[in-house]
Amino acid sequence: MKHPKFIFVIGGVMSSVGKGITSSSIGTILQSRGYRITNVKCDMYVNIDAGTIRPTEHGEVFIGTDGIEADQDLGNYERFTGRTMTALNYITTGQVYQEVIRKERNLEYNGEDVEVVPDVPHEIIRRIQLAQKKNKAEITIVEFGGTIGEYQVLLFLEAARIMKVHNPDDVAFVLVSYLPLPSHIGEMKTKPTQYAVRTLNAAGIMADFIVARAERSLDQRRREILAMVCNLRPGTVLAAPDQSSIYDVPLLFHEQKLDEMLLRTLGLRPRKNDLRIWKNFSRKVRRCKKTVNIGVVGKYFGTGDFTLADSYISVIEAAKHAAWAHDAKPNLTWIDSAEYEKDPKKVRELSRYDGIIVPGGFGSRGIEGVLRAIQYVRENGIPYLGLCYGMQLATIEFAKNVAKIANANSVEIDANTSDPVICVNPKQQKNILEKQMGATMRLGSYPCTVQKKSLAYRAYKQGKISERHRHRYEFNNQYREALERAGMRFSGINEKDNLVEIVELANHPWFVGTQFHPEFQSHPLTPHPLFKDFIGAAIKRQKT
Repeated sequence: MKHPKFIFVIGGVMSSVGKGITSSSIGTILQSRGYRITNVKCDMYVNIDAGTIRPTEHGEVFIGTDGIEADQDLGNYERFTGRTMTALNYITTGQVYQEVIRKERNLEYNGEDVEVVPDVPHEIIRRIQLAQKKNKAEITIVEFGGTIGEYQVLLFLEAARIMKVHNPDDVAFVLVSYLPLPSHIGEMKTKPTQYAVRTLNAAGIMADFIVARAERSLDQRRREILAMVCNLRPGTVLAAPDQSSIYDVPLLFHEQKLDEMLLRTLGLRPRKNDLRIWKNFSRKVRRCKKTVNIGVVGKYFGTGDFTLADSYISVIEAAKHAAWAHDAKPNLTWIDSAEYEKDPKKVRELSRYDGIIVPGGFGSRGIEGVLRAIQYVRENGIPYLGLCYGMQLATIEFAKNVAKIANANSVEIDANTSDPVICVNPKQQKNILEKQMGATMRLGSYPCTVQKKSLAYRAYKQGKISERHRHRYEFNNQYREALERAGMRFSGINEKDNLVEIVELANHPWFVGTQFHPEFQSHPLTPHPLFKDFIGAAIKRQKT
């Protein structure tokens, strides 16, 4: 393609309005038209990456194959488009300023004074164009975090404006805005979106499309009002009501011809679309009748009086993908491990679930509650999937209560424990001592050899795998023999560094812990094999 194309997705009225799903869905429908696409997420915080932000603050930290610790929307991009996201697909204010200052210190501005404008927007543009070039994308979808009107987004809007000025036929703007429906009024209100459009105009940008997010579908009258007031062509205001599944959104956009209109706006020929696989998948999900009940025992759900499921969004989506593959509807329940510390007897409620997942985490808060949950699941034959910290805590619980190593613990929880079943990765010791914490964990994809005649091998159906990691601590091999004698199987090993990657229990219906995060490689059309086998075991328990 002579001129690469760029689509900017910007939010209005409030955050969490669905920009990530919109960007992912646009990528899906344009990809179905035969165009090479890539997605880029721009976040406004001064953090270099998302790795130092707690999940209850900003949602899950998504890990790329190259070890980038990114915003959770990169996970949405991968799940929808099947394309691998790397550090190139993730831009933060911190990265931009860091590079501008580095260039200034190295005299790369040739002695000129360095200004916030235009030098910061130019660096943003350089990074967007680099992502496009390296991914060989014909169309690049760029999502801006937050909403217009926030001070920190102005420099990113300026970058987009400059790109539009220089190449007006190669840039399009999509505003994703919320339309409230106050119950005491009973009428969907367009005024907040009108104000969002005016704010966008004040930054020198005219929206080409409005995606109207609401509880219900936008009616024709309000489509016409928004088009007229916001200076848009007829048909370019799209209804985006809440859907039973986020994976229906690409089909919703296609039905309203968003793919066709976007291509025409960018001067591209609308090739014949092929969404057959996506349509078949949507029909399959709708046909699911039976329900599988999964409890997720974690420590990052609470935020004030509310529950933040985004802390474990990839785990939740991976469980959904696996359940749908078994023609089942997933019923996921968030369980705060702190509840089992307040009332140990409450752990008995886990018997009502068909399977239990303990996802990743850090620190000592809520750990005793998790250990009680794992013990109950192990003793009562409930299928268990432990991810990262969930694997480490499973080995600690087994060491304490089965192998009778009374003081078994993790040095992350007790630095002076006499039996460090979970120890510091030797390569991490220096980082911890020197407080070099950002982007220094064991990150990204690592190979693993899977032992034959194991649950993991049955799931993967192969002996060599590669999975994504994010942790500083590892299983201590000094305890491997003792735990093996007690009945724990170490079925996955990183042979290069002799690190335990997968543990299992031989005398349990289905009990697997992984040091890695399999959830990051699950897709709706291709569920992750471990999640799929886990859900299969949960359904089997339900039947018996």
